Amino acid sequence: MDRLTGKVAIVTGAARGIGCASAKLLAAEGAKVAVLSRTAESVDKVVADITAAGGAAIGAVCDIADAEQINSATEKVVTTFGQIDILVNNAFDGSVALSAIADLSVEQLQRNFDTGPIAYLRMMQACYPYLKASTQGRVINFGSMAGVVGMPAYGTYAMAKEAVRALTRVAAREWAADGITVNNVLPVANTWGTDEVPPPINALARHGSPEDDIAPVVLFLASKDSQFITGASLTPDGGSIIDAAR
Repeated sequence: MDRLTGKVAIVTGAARGIGCASAKLLAAEGAKVAVLSRTAESVDKVVADITAAGGAAIGAVCDIADAEQINSATEKVVTTFGQIDILVNNAFDGSVALSAIADLSVEQLQRNFDTGPIAYLRMMQACYPYLKASTQGRVINFGSMAGVVGMPAYGTYAMAKEAVRALTRVAAREWAADGITVNNVLPVANTWGTDEVPPPINALARHGSPEDDIAPVVLFLASKDSQFITGASLTPDGGSIIDAAR
């Protein structure tokens, strides 16, 4: 239960779902965790849950589409904890309406890019000096199977998430000399928060659990166990892709 003792982690989009599960698991493994999300009430709840369980956490209200808020949140983490070792880029605004490619507008696409690859890039740049100074710098970005398999009507989402994967691969090469690994997670999990969940179409015939299926992969990538993996896309998806990424 101490795989991350002495480490400091930032988790964006940590108020619910995969982000929340990841923040709690990293804290349970000894990391001091910065919980970032857009809503103060949600941030405070996750921080309270972590501290009640014996972990260490702070919260920072942050809209990742706003560069100033990213810089302020990063400064708060460094001021409080003195370092950053792990960055989990999970936040993303997926509220943009579905659209066929023939009808897709640049405005729709821009929002997904602002909260996807552009926001991830800004977070990575803000954290880079501290990740470089770390003895175990880790960046964990969240992509999606949508771009890999070409899901119809998901053009905005798929394009943004594939751009995240490209960013990850380039950063993995450029930052390797600094001892920083940079990887992707392409999850399939039940994060709908409603009773109307689409049927699973993967080999294991179920949606993943943020707590049991996705957060452990984040922990693996954050830990020393993954020290020889970089630029990779791990797919805790129950077999949704299976060779489609070739």
